[in-house]
Parts: sequence; C-alpha cells; structure tokens
Amino acid sequence: MPAMQDGTDATKTEQGTRRFRQKRDAILAAAADAINEQSAKGMTFADVARRVGLNTTSVTYYFKRKEDLAAAAFEYTLDRLMEMLTTALAEPTPQARVARYVALNMDRLARIERGEETAFAVLSDLRAMEEPARSTLMAGWQKVFRATRALWGPAPSRAHTDLYGARAHVLLENTFWLPLWLPRYEPDQYDRVEARLFDVLAHGIAVAGADWSPAPIDLSGPEGEPGRAAFLFAATRLINQLGYRGASVQRIAAELNVTKGSFYHHLDAKDDLVIACYRRSFDTITAAQSRADAAGGSQWHRLSSATATLLDVQFAERSPLLRTTALSGLPHDVRDAMVERSNRIARRYAGTIMDGIAEGSIRAVDALIAAQTLMAIQNAAFDMRKWASTMPRDRAIAMYASTILYGLFDDRMAG
Repeated sequence: MPAMQDGTDATKTEQGTRRFRQKRDAILAAAADAINEQSAKGMTFADVARRVGLNTTSVTYYFKRKEDLAAAAFEYTLDRLMEMLTTALAEPTPQARVARYVALNMDRLARIERGEETAFAVLSDLRAMEEPARSTLMAGWQKVFRATRALWGPAPSRAHTDLYGARAHVLLENTFWLPLWLPRYEPDQYDRVEARLFDVLAHGIAVAGADWSPAPIDLSGPEGEPGRAAFLFAATRLINQLGYRGASVQRIAAELNVTKGSFYHHLDAKDDLVIACYRRSFDTITAAQSRADAAGGSQWHRLSSATATLLDVQFAERSPLLRTTALSGLPHDVRDAMVERSNRIARRYAGTIMDGIAEGSIRAVDALIAAQTLMAIQNAAFDMRKWASTMPRDRAIAMYASTILYGLFDDRMAG
C-alpha cells in the first residue's frame, strides 16, 4: 500500500506541475499580446487576467509584480530567438545560416496565423525595464545579437566586425518588422514571400557595378513655432530609448530643463506629442524622397541619396525619426492613420524601385518587399548610433546601407 500511495502522489505532483506550467504559459502568452498592443508599462494584471479567463489574484500567484511578468515575457522571447539562432548556426555556410534563420521566422509567423502558436513579446521596452531585470534582459539581448553576428562566421578584420554587426542588426530588425507587413499576404503565399525576401537580403537592390555615390539632400525647411521643435526632438529621442510609456511628460520636460507647464504650452496631451513626432518623422522621410526625385538622376541614385540622408539623420541623433514601436501607445484610430502614412512612404519607395528596374539601374526584385526592408533599416538605425560613432559618419552610412542595397554577403564596404 505505501508504494502505491507514493506512485499516486507522484502522479498528482506531475499533473499539478503540468497544470501549473500550462497556466503559466497561457499567462505569458496573454502578457505578450498585451505588451505588443499597449507596451510593457501599459500592460495591467487585470487585462492579462481577462485574456486568460482568470481573476487578478490568480495571476499574482504566478507573478508577484507586473514587472516580473513583463520580464518573464521578454525572457521567453529571447529564449526563442536563441533557439532559432542555434538551429541556424548549425548550417555550413553564412548564406545557409541566414536562409535558415529567415525560414524559421517565417514558419513561426505561419503557425501564429494558423492559431497553432502565440506571438511573443516585442523587445522595444527592454531599456525601460527596472533594475535588476533590465541588466539581465539586456545581457540576454547582447547574447542574441552576438549569436546573430556569428551567422557570418569569424571576422577577418575590424572592418568586417563592424560590417557583420550592421548585418546582424539589419537581419534582426527585418525579422521583427515582418509582422507589420506580412498580414497583407495570404498564408499560402508565405513561401513566395520568404523566397523574395531572402533574395533581397542576399543580393541587395543595386545592379552589378552600381557605385555608391549618394548626394546629400538638404532637409532644412521653414522654422516652426519657437521651442516646439526642441520638444519634438527631445521626445523622439526619449521615446526611441524608453518606449511610449517610459518617456513620461515629466522626463521629457526634465530633458529640456523646463516645467511640465511649458510642455502643455506647446502640446495639449502626450498622445498629441507622439502624433506630432510621427508627423515630423514622416514629413522628413517624404522630404528626402521628393527632393531626391527633384534632383534627378537615375532611380538608383535617387534611392541611395534618400537612404544615405535619412541614415545620417538617425546617426546624428539630434533630430531622429520616431520608431514605430511607439504606435502601441496610441488610440487605434490614430494608430491606423499613422500606419497608413507609413505604408504610403513604403509604396513610394516601391515605385522608385520599379522605375529603377525598368531603366536598368536597380536589380529585378519584388519592389514591395524591398521597400519594406528599406523601411526596416531606416526605422532601426537610431539604435546603431553608438556603433556609427566609432568611425567616420560617411563610412558608417555606407556600411549600414550596404546591407540592403548590396546584400548581406557583399564585403565591398569592409575594404
């Protein structure tokens, strides 16, 4: 009898452990959805509990604090990324490794579309986390970045190390960007999307022999309301670094050494601030595109000039473009309007690429997908400003742009 009792107890313990893990996983999945919609700071226990059909007290049984839940959701994302990278690193060549990593991401998104898997939390709020979770998570992110850079193997020179770092960042950003535009395609087209995306990543946009000689574009315009531009620049920098919720009005005011009252003199509410930052960013991109067209030259020259100019804006840090991650903090109607403006910008890039293909200055690629890769590197370049500061600015711009314009396996910028 005692032996039988021990077996029963062991079975009950195993079943209890399984139920605990299943419920914990369900809470993590709900938290990831909430983070992706509202940011980590906007997520609430009540919302997460509602998504899994529990009460708030039940959620706190698994995670004592909201910060603990957010950290666990981010750790899950980092673990999954490392799993995919470890699998990809087993391939024999850089091309095969990158192709495998892209395929694993596409397969994951296809399973999410079919309801077989849940999305994991985007990592935009890592820097806004509290210590000690922040340091642990940032160390995990560095591990992911180094594993991504290792897809290209050992770097034979310092220049190659810099180039491989740019490639790793661009590859990660493009896979993070995928969920924003992939839903425009039917699931049975995902294989075709994957092939065309990898074609752009592997071989770039430029035709063979295309020179890198972009012309700087003057983006200066009429001065607006005095002081307003400073608010927008400071807010954009802080939101890019800390996320929508992390960049409080008080922090933005403190950055400029002014009072909150001064803030509300220029803007009525924080949402108004984010909308104004987005409009300034989109206007900057549109100005680069339209002025590149006005200057004339081949479509390749126009595209490379606009890209170089916008990367310079991001690397300069003085007046950066607002990252799309801030969209999660906005009301849905406003968010939809901002996404549509972003899509119009991407379609304009696609038009330039299609015209370039017709004239022979741009390689025959899927223009819509190539345009999204440009949007991704443009969006994320702010995060590479420290990397860019280690070398002359024009070299940093050329090296970073080469990842998409010439492809992830072209070493010309390391020479």
